Amino acid sequence: MTSPQHPPTAGGTPPPPGCPAHAGAVALSGPRFQTEPAELYREMRREHGAVAPVTLTGDVPAWLVLGYRELHQVYSDPVLFNRDSRHWGQWERIPADWPLRPMVDHSFDSVLWTTGEQHARRIAMTENALDAVDPFELRRSAEEIADRLIDTFCGQGETELMQHYATLLPALALVRVCGYDEEEGPGLADSINTFLNGTAESLIAFQHFHAATYRLVDARTEAPAADAASRMLAHGGYGREQIVQDLAVIIVSGQQPTADWIGNSLRLMLTDDRFAASLTGGRHSVTEAMNEVLWEDAPLQNSVARFATRDVQLGGQHIRAGDMVIMGIASAHHDPQVRAPGGRFTGGNNANFAFGHGDHRCPYPAQEIGETIARTGIEVLLDRLPDVELAVPEAALVWRPSVWMRGLTALPVRFTPAPAQRFFA
Repeated sequence: MTSPQHPPTAGGTPPPPGCPAHAGAVALSGPRFQTEPAELYREMRREHGAVAPVTLTGDVPAWLVLGYRELHQVYSDPVLFNRDSRHWGQWERIPADWPLRPMVDHSFDSVLWTTGEQHARRIAMTENALDAVDPFELRRSAEEIADRLIDTFCGQGETELMQHYATLLPALALVRVCGYDEEEGPGLADSINTFLNGTAESLIAFQHFHAATYRLVDARTEAPAADAASRMLAHGGYGREQIVQDLAVIIVSGQQPTADWIGNSLRLMLTDDRFAASLTGGRHSVTEAMNEVLWEDAPLQNSVARFATRDVQLGGQHIRAGDMVIMGIASAHHDPQVRAPGGRFTGGNNANFAFGHGDHRCPYPAQEIGETIARTGIEVLLDRLPDVELAVPEAALVWRPSVWMRGLTALPVRFTPAPAQRFFA
């Protein structure tokens, strides 16, 4: 890589050999991504502009797109900024046990790495499988699961909502949508949560939910049912491995982001007086809070990755063919070029990148499924426990230690004990 030299910064790391552009690069790790990401992104923007040199685990170089317009450019040009990681110029230095390998490895025959017409055909299979989900049945199912989960703690007067509710609800709802055995839900949720943290345990977690998905595909090959896995198999044209990988994409991209969407929205509603009406039965504010979270604390704060297919200037940086480009969603949402400092995008402004953009945007049926599960979960909780409140000061809440995901490690609450309903276990 070549680029204007930058002096080392406090958060920088030594540049990889032969990579002068990454002098002063910021390591995509450390507590500031957990405790004060917005300020860190502002510092990076002041130091480097709309695109910053960064390093991943193992001092692997990449570029982080911080600007809204620059991110839109990357998403909108799949030829120049390609999803196929075979364009990446760093493969020779990537070990087999690199924690982020499952996020970029093209050898996993997944819809994530396809491009052009091949991608259009693969995404059509996924969209058709998910579009057949009955929205009324999905909401009924989500309500039933939410009630059952609430019944396990409503009589106690206190609980920790991330572990006992927000994480489990989408997992249990999505295993029904996809066709997994329902008892797989909690284990899949744990594996996905670990995988998305990008830690040393990520590879083991990755293998766990893939093993469950192989079992599902084999079972539905023998005995089709009314679920997404069966519909994908019936679509034809794709083998066992491809179906497994695409189902894994559905469950991974749907479960933890939806869990964090629930958790982040509840945190906002429990700490911001603007949403107090929702805690006494108002519903309009639930939608507003969920939309604001997509701007302020989107579950996916950084997304891997695109790969430059030729040399290009982006945001004042010289990106060379083969460079990795990471989408800085959280930073782009706070870009001062598109919003005033401290300004909030609420109400009907949906021009965020929380679901991506362009050819590889999250399919609309998947977005609708995630939104239905999240909104239902929030509404049912507030209906059942209308006086729910934080059990700790807001400042005591801890964000998960992940560069990629934005969510709480715990959301302890208290409430007036309430009787269980028909789903008590």
